[in-house]
Amino acid sequence: MADPLLERATELQRRGEPFVLATVVRSEAPTSAKPGAKALVRADGTVEGWVGGACAEPVVAREALSALRDGRPRLIGLYGEGGRGPERTEGIVGYPMTCHSGGTLEIYVEPYLPTPVLVLLGHGPVVATLATLGRAAGYDVVALADEGAWARLDTLGLGRRASVVVATHADSDEGALERVLGTDAGYVSLVASRRRAAGVVERLRQRGVPAEQLARFKAPAGLDLGAVTPAEIAVSILAEIIQHHRGDKLVDAAPSTAANEPTEALDPVCGMTVEIATARYQSRAGGVVTYFCCLHCKETFEQDPRRYSSQPAE
Repeated sequence: MADPLLERATELQRRGEPFVLATVVRSEAPTSAKPGAKALVRADGTVEGWVGGACAEPVVAREALSALRDGRPRLIGLYGEGGRGPERTEGIVGYPMTCHSGGTLEIYVEPYLPTPVLVLLGHGPVVATLATLGRAAGYDVVALADEGAWARLDTLGLGRRASVVVATHADSDEGALERVLGTDAGYVSLVASRRRAAGVVERLRQRGVPAEQLARFKAPAGLDLGAVTPAEIAVSILAEIIQHHRGDKLVDAAPSTAANEPTEALDPVCGMTVEIATARYQSRAGGVVTYFCCLHCKETFEQDPRRYSSQPAE
Protein backbone atom coordinates (compact mmCIF):
# COMPACT_ATOMS: atom_id res chain seq x y z
CA MET A 1 0.00 0.00 0.00
CA ALA A 2 1.44 3.38 -1.03
CA ASP A 3 2.30 5.87 1.70
CA PRO A 4 0.71 9.27 0.82
CA LEU A 5 3.46 11.12 2.67
CA LEU A 6 6.20 9.39 0.67
CA GLU A 7 4.26 10.09 -2.51
CA ARG A 8 4.20 13.75 -1.47
CA ALA A 9 7.96 13.65 -0.88
CA THR A 10 8.47 12.18 -4.35
CA GLU A 11 6.38 14.97 -5.84
CA LEU A 12 8.44 17.65 -4.07
CA GLN A 13 11.69 16.02 -5.23
CA ARG A 14 10.40 15.99 -8.79
CA ARG A 15 9.63 19.73 -8.52
CA GLY A 16 13.05 20.48 -7.04
CA GLU A 17 11.58 21.79 -3.77
CA PRO A 18 13.62 21.31 -0.58
CA PHE A 19 12.05 19.43 2.32
CA VAL A 20 12.87 17.29 5.34
CA LEU A 21 11.58 13.83 6.17
CA ALA A 22 11.38 13.18 9.93
CA THR A 23 10.94 9.59 11.13
CA VAL A 24 10.43 8.29 14.66
CA VAL A 25 13.06 5.58 15.20
CA ARG A 26 12.58 4.83 18.91
CA SER A 27 10.05 5.55 21.62
CA GLU A 28 9.51 4.83 25.29
CA ALA A 29 5.98 4.87 26.67
CA PRO A 30 3.96 6.90 27.17
CA THR A 31 4.10 8.56 23.74
CA SER A 32 1.47 9.09 21.08
CA ALA A 33 3.92 8.59 18.18
CA LYS A 34 5.50 5.19 17.59
CA PRO A 35 8.53 4.02 15.55
CA GLY A 36 7.88 4.47 11.86
CA ALA A 37 5.70 7.56 12.28
CA LYS A 38 6.71 10.22 9.75
CA ALA A 39 6.34 13.93 9.05
CA LEU A 40 7.39 16.06 6.11
CA VAL A 41 8.61 19.60 6.80
CA ARG A 42 8.85 22.14 3.98
CA ALA A 43 11.15 25.15 3.78
CA ASP A 44 8.44 27.51 5.03
CA GLY A 45 8.09 25.48 8.25
CA THR A 46 4.79 23.79 7.42
CA VAL A 47 4.46 20.22 8.71
CA GLU A 48 2.57 17.36 7.09
CA GLY A 49 2.24 14.05 8.91
CA TRP A 50 2.67 13.11 12.55
CA VAL A 51 5.70 12.49 14.79
CA GLY A 52 4.16 13.55 18.10
CA GLY A 53 2.09 16.28 19.65
CA ALA A 54 2.63 19.81 20.89
CA CYS A 55 6.06 19.03 22.34
CA ALA A 56 7.50 17.11 19.41
CA GLU A 57 6.26 19.05 16.38
CA PRO A 58 7.89 22.45 17.17
CA VAL A 59 11.23 20.77 17.91
CA VAL A 60 11.10 18.73 14.72
CA ALA A 61 10.17 21.81 12.65
CA ARG A 62 13.03 23.81 14.19
CA GLU A 63 15.63 21.10 13.60
CA ALA A 64 14.28 20.48 10.10
CA LEU A 65 14.87 24.10 9.11
CA SER A 66 18.38 23.88 10.55
CA ALA A 67 18.96 20.73 8.49
CA LEU A 68 17.86 22.57 5.35
CA ARG A 69 20.35 25.33 6.15
CA ASP A 70 23.39 23.12 6.70
CA GLY A 71 22.35 20.12 4.59
CA ARG A 72 23.11 17.64 7.36
CA PRO A 73 20.78 15.02 8.86
CA ARG A 74 20.52 14.71 12.63
CA LEU A 75 19.04 12.46 15.30
CA ILE A 76 17.02 14.36 17.88
CA GLY A 77 15.69 13.09 21.17
CA LEU A 78 12.90 14.30 23.42
CA TYR A 79 13.38 12.73 26.82
CA GLY A 80 11.04 12.45 29.75
CA GLU A 81 12.34 12.35 33.30
CA GLY A 82 15.01 9.67 33.56
CA GLY A 83 14.65 8.81 29.89
CA ARG A 84 18.18 9.62 28.78
CA GLY A 85 21.19 7.78 30.13
CA PRO A 86 24.81 8.87 29.53
CA GLU A 87 25.39 5.91 27.19
CA ARG A 88 22.81 7.26 24.72
CA THR A 89 23.87 10.89 24.36
CA GLU A 90 26.61 10.86 21.70
CA GLY A 91 25.37 12.06 18.32
CA ILE A 92 21.91 12.99 19.60
CA VAL A 93 20.51 16.52 19.80
CA GLY A 94 18.60 16.30 23.07
CA TYR A 95 15.57 18.22 24.33
CA PRO A 96 13.44 17.82 27.45
CA MET A 97 10.02 16.26 26.98
CA THR A 98 7.69 18.89 28.45
CA CYS A 99 4.33 17.28 27.64
CA HIS A 100 2.15 15.98 30.47
CA SER A 101 2.48 12.44 29.16
CA GLY A 102 6.28 12.38 29.43
CA GLY A 103 7.87 9.50 27.59
CA THR A 104 10.76 9.52 25.13
CA LEU A 105 11.01 9.98 21.36
CA GLU A 106 14.04 9.73 19.11
CA ILE A 107 13.48 11.11 15.62
CA TYR A 108 15.73 10.99 12.56
CA VAL A 109 15.61 14.25 10.59
CA GLU A 110 16.85 13.97 7.00
CA PRO A 111 17.00 16.90 4.54
CA TYR A 112 16.32 16.48 0.83
CA LEU A 113 17.77 19.32 -1.19
CA PRO A 114 17.49 19.90 -4.95
CA THR A 115 20.59 19.27 -7.03
CA PRO A 116 22.65 22.49 -6.91
CA VAL A 117 23.00 24.33 -10.22
CA LEU A 118 26.34 25.51 -11.63
CA VAL A 119 25.95 27.97 -14.50
CA LEU A 120 29.00 28.69 -16.65
CA LEU A 121 28.92 31.81 -18.82
CA GLY A 122 31.67 31.94 -21.41
CA HIS A 123 34.17 29.54 -22.89
CA GLY A 124 37.75 28.33 -22.67
CA PRO A 125 39.75 25.58 -20.95
CA VAL A 126 38.87 26.73 -17.40
CA VAL A 127 35.16 26.53 -18.21
CA ALA A 128 35.51 23.14 -19.92
CA THR A 129 37.39 21.65 -16.97
CA LEU A 130 35.02 23.25 -14.45
CA ALA A 131 32.06 21.69 -16.27
CA THR A 132 33.63 18.23 -15.99
CA LEU A 133 34.55 18.68 -12.32
CA GLY A 134 31.15 20.15 -11.47
CA ARG A 135 29.28 17.18 -12.94
CA ALA A 136 31.57 14.77 -11.07
CA ALA A 137 30.80 16.66 -7.83
CA GLY A 138 27.05 16.27 -8.35
CA TYR A 139 26.16 19.70 -9.76
CA ASP A 140 23.62 20.30 -12.48
CA VAL A 141 25.93 22.09 -14.93
CA VAL A 142 24.45 24.58 -17.41
CA ALA A 143 26.98 25.87 -19.95
CA LEU A 144 26.07 29.08 -21.80
CA ALA A 145 28.95 29.71 -24.15
CA ASP A 146 27.92 32.97 -25.81
CA GLU A 147 25.64 35.96 -25.50
CA GLY A 148 23.02 34.31 -27.64
CA ALA A 149 22.59 31.57 -25.04
CA TRP A 150 22.29 33.95 -22.10
CA ALA A 151 18.56 34.34 -22.66
CA ARG A 152 18.26 31.01 -20.80
CA LEU A 153 19.29 32.79 -17.59
CA ASP A 154 15.75 34.13 -17.27
CA THR A 155 14.31 30.60 -17.36
CA LEU A 156 16.61 28.95 -14.80
CA GLY A 157 15.05 30.50 -11.69
CA LEU A 158 18.42 30.88 -9.97
CA GLY A 159 18.12 30.73 -6.17
CA ARG A 160 20.50 30.83 -3.23
CA ARG A 161 21.92 27.37 -3.95
CA ALA A 162 22.83 28.31 -7.53
CA SER A 163 26.40 29.22 -8.50
CA VAL A 164 27.40 31.25 -11.56
CA VAL A 165 30.91 31.59 -12.95
CA VAL A 166 31.51 34.22 -15.64
CA ALA A 167 34.44 33.68 -18.01
CA THR A 168 33.69 35.95 -20.95
CA HIS A 169 37.32 37.08 -21.28
CA ALA A 170 36.46 40.80 -21.33
CA ASP A 171 34.07 40.38 -24.27
CA SER A 172 31.09 41.54 -22.23
CA ASP A 173 31.94 41.05 -18.56
CA GLU A 174 29.83 43.88 -17.18
CA GLY A 175 26.72 43.02 -19.17
CA ALA A 176 26.85 39.36 -18.16
CA LEU A 177 27.53 40.12 -14.51
CA GLU A 178 24.83 42.78 -14.31
CA ARG A 179 22.27 40.20 -15.46
CA VAL A 180 23.53 37.49 -13.12
CA LEU A 181 23.74 39.76 -10.06
CA GLY A 182 20.12 40.68 -10.69
CA THR A 183 19.16 37.07 -9.87
CA ASP A 184 19.19 35.39 -6.44
CA ALA A 185 22.24 33.23 -7.21
CA GLY A 186 24.17 32.69 -3.99
CA TYR A 187 27.63 32.53 -5.57
CA VAL A 188 28.75 34.71 -8.48
CA SER A 189 32.36 35.00 -9.61
CA LEU A 190 34.52 36.20 -12.49
CA VAL A 191 37.51 34.42 -14.03
CA ALA A 192 40.00 37.26 -14.40
CA SER A 193 43.28 38.67 -13.12
CA ARG A 194 43.12 40.76 -9.94
CA ARG A 195 43.75 43.96 -11.90
CA ARG A 196 41.00 43.31 -14.46
CA ALA A 197 38.61 42.11 -11.74
CA ALA A 198 39.08 45.37 -9.81
CA GLY A 199 38.27 47.34 -12.96
CA VAL A 200 35.14 45.30 -13.60
CA VAL A 201 33.90 45.89 -10.05
CA GLU A 202 34.41 49.64 -10.41
CA ARG A 203 32.56 49.74 -13.73
CA LEU A 204 29.67 47.77 -12.24
CA ARG A 205 29.52 50.29 -9.42
CA GLN A 206 29.41 53.13 -11.97
CA ARG A 207 26.57 51.35 -13.77
CA GLY A 208 24.56 51.57 -10.55
CA VAL A 209 24.71 47.92 -9.46
CA PRO A 210 23.57 48.00 -5.80
CA ALA A 211 26.15 47.44 -3.08
CA GLU A 212 24.27 44.40 -1.71
CA GLN A 213 24.58 42.72 -5.12
CA LEU A 214 28.27 43.53 -5.39
CA ALA A 215 28.77 42.04 -1.92
CA ARG A 216 27.81 38.64 -3.39
CA PHE A 217 30.36 38.99 -6.20
CA LYS A 218 33.75 37.23 -5.95
CA ALA A 219 36.50 38.48 -8.24
CA PRO A 220 38.81 36.95 -9.15
CA ALA A 221 37.15 33.54 -8.88
CA GLY A 222 38.63 30.73 -6.80
CA LEU A 223 40.43 30.08 -3.55
CA ASP A 224 44.03 31.26 -3.35
CA LEU A 225 45.69 27.87 -3.89
CA GLY A 226 48.53 29.19 -6.01
CA ALA A 227 46.77 27.78 -9.08
CA VAL A 228 48.48 28.36 -12.45
CA THR A 229 47.13 25.98 -15.08
CA PRO A 230 43.51 26.06 -16.32
CA ALA A 231 42.84 22.74 -14.55
CA GLU A 232 44.23 24.07 -11.27
CA ILE A 233 42.19 27.27 -11.58
CA ALA A 234 39.05 25.20 -12.20
CA VAL A 235 39.80 23.14 -9.06
CA SER A 236 40.23 26.33 -7.00
CA ILE A 237 36.88 27.70 -8.25
CA LEU A 238 34.97 24.50 -7.51
CA ALA A 239 36.58 24.33 -4.06
CA GLU A 240 35.40 27.89 -3.38
CA ILE A 241 31.86 27.05 -4.52
CA ILE A 242 31.76 24.03 -2.20
CA GLN A 243 33.15 26.09 0.68
CA HIS A 244 30.53 28.78 0.08
CA HIS A 245 27.55 26.46 0.03
CA ARG A 246 28.67 24.26 2.90
CA GLY A 247 28.94 27.39 5.02
CA ASP A 248 25.77 29.01 3.64
CA LYS A 249 23.12 29.70 6.33
CA LEU A 250 20.27 30.71 4.06
CA VAL A 251 17.35 28.75 2.67
CA ASP A 252 15.68 29.89 -0.54
CA ALA A 253 12.25 30.13 1.09
CA ALA A 254 13.42 31.57 4.40
CA PRO A 255 12.07 35.08 5.05
CA SER A 256 14.57 37.88 5.44
CA THR A 257 14.82 39.65 8.77
CA ALA A 258 16.58 42.76 9.96
CA ALA A 259 19.99 42.12 11.48
CA ASN A 260 18.94 43.44 14.87
CA GLU A 261 15.56 41.71 14.96
CA PRO A 262 15.55 38.53 17.09
CA THR A 263 14.36 35.36 15.37
CA GLU A 264 14.40 33.08 18.42
CA ALA A 265 13.17 33.22 22.01
CA LEU A 266 13.70 31.09 25.10
CA ASP A 267 10.76 29.23 26.59
CA PRO A 268 11.08 30.33 30.25
CA VAL A 269 9.44 27.14 31.56
CA CYS A 270 11.49 24.38 29.92
CA GLY A 271 14.42 26.37 28.52
CA MET A 272 13.79 25.30 24.92
CA THR A 273 14.64 27.69 22.08
CA VAL A 274 11.56 28.65 20.04
CA GLU A 275 11.40 30.09 16.51
CA ILE A 276 9.44 33.33 16.91
CA ALA A 277 8.07 33.30 13.35
CA THR A 278 6.44 29.87 13.78
CA ALA A 279 5.65 29.89 17.51
CA ARG A 280 2.04 28.74 18.03
CA TYR A 281 1.90 29.49 21.75
CA GLN A 282 2.37 33.02 23.12
CA SER A 283 1.42 34.94 26.24
CA ARG A 284 1.16 38.67 26.92
CA ALA A 285 1.03 38.30 30.69
CA GLY A 286 2.77 41.27 32.32
CA GLY A 287 2.63 43.26 29.07
CA VAL A 288 5.53 41.33 27.50
CA VAL A 289 5.21 38.77 24.69
CA THR A 290 6.58 35.39 25.77
CA TYR A 291 6.90 32.41 23.44
CA PHE A 292 6.49 28.72 24.30
CA CYS A 293 7.22 25.38 22.71
CA CYS A 294 3.86 23.88 23.68
CA LEU A 295 0.52 24.58 25.36
CA HIS A 296 1.62 22.93 28.61
CA CYS A 297 4.50 25.40 29.04
CA LYS A 298 2.20 28.33 28.24
CA GLU A 299 -0.38 27.24 30.81
CA THR A 300 2.30 26.61 33.44
CA PHE A 301 3.75 30.07 32.85
CA GLU A 302 0.39 31.83 33.07
CA GLN A 303 -0.32 30.25 36.45
CA ASP A 304 2.59 32.24 37.92
CA PRO A 305 4.29 34.58 35.36
CA ARG A 306 6.33 36.33 38.06
CA ARG A 307 8.12 33.11 38.95
CA TYR A 308 9.43 32.60 35.42
CA SER A 309 10.16 36.22 34.59
CA SER A 310 12.41 36.62 37.62
CA GLN A 311 14.63 33.57 37.14
CA PRO A 312 15.91 31.47 34.26
CA ALA A 313 14.44 28.05 33.57
CA GLU A 314 16.29 25.22 35.25
